[in-house]
Amino acid sequence: MSNPTKQWCLAVAATVTLVSHLAGAQTAAEIVARADTIRNPDQPFRFLSTLTEYVSGKAQAQNILAIFSKKDPRTHQFRNLVRYVEPPRDAGKAVLLDARAFWFYDPASKSSVRISPQQRLIGQASIGDVLTVTLSIDYAPTLVSTETIQDAGHQTRSCWHLDLKAASDLSTYARVEYWVEQQTFRPVKAKFYSDSGRLLKILFYRAFESVLGGERPTEAVLLDAVDSSRVTTIKATGHKSADIPESWFQREYLSRLPTE
Repeated sequence: MSNPTKQWCLAVAATVTLVSHLAGAQTAAEIVARADTIRNPDQPFRFLSTLTEYVSGKAQAQNILAIFSKKDPRTHQFRNLVRYVEPPRDAGKAVLLDARAFWFYDPASKSSVRISPQQRLIGQASIGDVLTVTLSIDYAPTLVSTETIQDAGHQTRSCWHLDLKAASDLSTYARVEYWVEQQTFRPVKAKFYSDSGRLLKILFYRAFESVLGGERPTEAVLLDAVDSSRVTTIKATGHKSADIPESWFQREYLSRLPTE
């Protein structure tokens, strides 16, 4: 190898090393996993999720759900139970995600049926949007670039831009674009796509508060990717550690979930 060629190769190698050092040498999997620890407590817990649909800035409808989440020690994915609280016409309905399937229980028919995570709740929010999920397990991530974007409060954030592909049929979306803030590993923004590649909705995380041992986003804003006049907010409140019995995570138990 000639000296000029060797020097050029060394310069390229040095540049790549410097860029990697400046980026913190984080892999896509590490970034998403760290963001997961920001989004979710590691302990079993419960909370209320209030979903409000807005059209042209005016509130149109609201749902309140009680959500119970517990990590499966075998898969490290969360299992979820959802109990409908409001409106009164939906009280008593429930959903179970047991890591194999989604089941919906309706007290009117006294039966449970299998549903998809895309099942619509209100506005742009689906059942998969309100559950506690581990993105690093549900999706295979790729690091696209580093970018500067604006968060929900129009503040500038330096972020990793990641591309997430669904890893299983239980993933709510076929593909997700995900922005995670450098330094803090806070999730900032996500774009969700259908199997056909259509952009469905855009989500911003906001209102970070001290919750169960960490600073976590307690609100999300979902924007309709087709109709910009339609916005859905998801607000999580009342987080509590909870001793959730294993018996609850059974399809047959949905009719007996406690009301408090």
